[in-house]
Amino acid sequence: MTGVAADARFAVRDAGPRRHAGTGTLLRLALRRDRLMIPLWVGVIALMVLSMPGALDGVYPTAAERADVARQMLANNSLRATYGPVFGDSLGGLVAWRAGVFTGVFAGIMSLLVVVRHTRDEEESGRQELLSAGMVGRRAPLSAALLAALVANAALALLITAGLAGQGVAGAAALGLGTAGTGMVCATAAAVAAQVTESARLAKGLAGGLLGAMFVLRAAGDSAVDDGSSVLTWLSPVGWLENLRAFAGERWWVLVLFAAAAGLQAAVAYGLAGRRDVGMSFLPARPGPATGRLGTAHALAWRLQRGSLLGWGLGFLAAGAAFGGITKGAADLVGDNERTREIIERMGGQSGITDAFLATMAGMLGMIAALYVVQSVLRLHAEETSQRAEPVLAAAVGRLGWAAGHLLIAFGGAAVIMLLGGLGLGAGYGRDVPAVLGACLVQLPAIWTVGGVAVLLHGLSPRAAPGAWGVAGAVLLLGWIGPALGLPAAVLDLSPFGHLPKLPGGDMAWTPPLALTALAASLVALGLTALNRRDLATG
Repeated sequence: MTGVAADARFAVRDAGPRRHAGTGTLLRLALRRDRLMIPLWVGVIALMVLSMPGALDGVYPTAAERADVARQMLANNSLRATYGPVFGDSLGGLVAWRAGVFTGVFAGIMSLLVVVRHTRDEEESGRQELLSAGMVGRRAPLSAALLAALVANAALALLITAGLAGQGVAGAAALGLGTAGTGMVCATAAAVAAQVTESARLAKGLAGGLLGAMFVLRAAGDSAVDDGSSVLTWLSPVGWLENLRAFAGERWWVLVLFAAAAGLQAAVAYGLAGRRDVGMSFLPARPGPATGRLGTAHALAWRLQRGSLLGWGLGFLAAGAAFGGITKGAADLVGDNERTREIIERMGGQSGITDAFLATMAGMLGMIAALYVVQSVLRLHAEETSQRAEPVLAAAVGRLGWAAGHLLIAFGGAAVIMLLGGLGLGAGYGRDVPAVLGACLVQLPAIWTVGGVAVLLHGLSPRAAPGAWGVAGAVLLLGWIGPALGLPAAVLDLSPFGHLPKLPGGDMAWTPPLALTALAASLVALGLTALNRRDLATG
């Protein structure tokens, strides 16, 4: 009778409106847990967009210059593949062109991380089962996760709209709503992935792969035609964002596509959520062999991180090839614009404009690789806080050996993806491959320094570990918009990338890379020492 009564209570709780009982409470809990992550993501993305008008106005102060550069950008298929076509030559139109695609992609990454964190990640850790034992409806966790993503995207849309209103309210609203729409499409896609996969890692990988496919479809379509009318472009929500045409005769009906896609995916996610038990998935875990083959902590770390390394490596190879293609027309794009030349030379050195542009692209790959090394290092944090590390350490495995396996993947993997990025950049450029490869590999000491900070923060306290994302974000911001804003050298030098030699074209100075490598090693040593002395996190 007890089981029958429990089933009856569950049936009542899962019926009608009670399916969403407790959503408000779970939403407040989600926002509290993300009180640092969501504001950081929203702030960084908004700052990237809102810094563009001033930077572009300084580079192209007259309407004639803006019209001329728009024509040049539209004629370059490599630039169209990377940024999309230019639909308007106003300052706002150039902002939408320069930032729109990447803003949508970053909003998508933010959204999928939020949704997976509060759905599959909660189930995997066992916390969702405890919450579901109370007065919580079956759909409440999913509703709370999607609402948390909606709050983040709405805040981002408001900041973009308010910050760009001076360029035109309609265009600012279109760019803000399009960015939020892209984010919500990715959020609902992640919600579906969280229902069908067995782990948060697979859910993030599936949703991230879908986002990557959106970008590739859009890039392929835009490289073929110059007006965004390709079928491939219209198959991608990222392509919808550019075809909303902010600041260039807005197409408001495109917003219906975002709403329809997000609504359909949300309906699928809710339907799947009601047809499985907590902790279960529609793609069941594959049983392992009768006798395990993971004999060491290093082998386990490789098994856990090999998929991520493969994805990053392929992405860097493709991104390097795209950047190399853009480099071929760098001199023509800059022309006689001294301000553009100054910005590129601040980022890439005082050599010829082509070498400076290559150095800038290598530096950008390095700063993005810093995100990989932080993600890989923080796998230690995920394993510890989910209590999966404790059974491993209960065997004949020491803390330092356990951590060393993950750090080898993190720091060695950074070298691998920069090698692939350099090969792609050299192949796309079509010449001087060894010099381009060296320019990419010289970024490693700065990447490792950021990784060392992540190790130190995790070693000091699990609660401090997520702060490594803030460090990586600050480094990316300094490198992305610092030169365009004309920030003083003292500020730019706060980033370890500001101390590296500008290759190719510049002189190779060995002291800064060696000093940064020593600093990275010291940070790792301090972090491992702190980890070896503190208690493990219990949840």
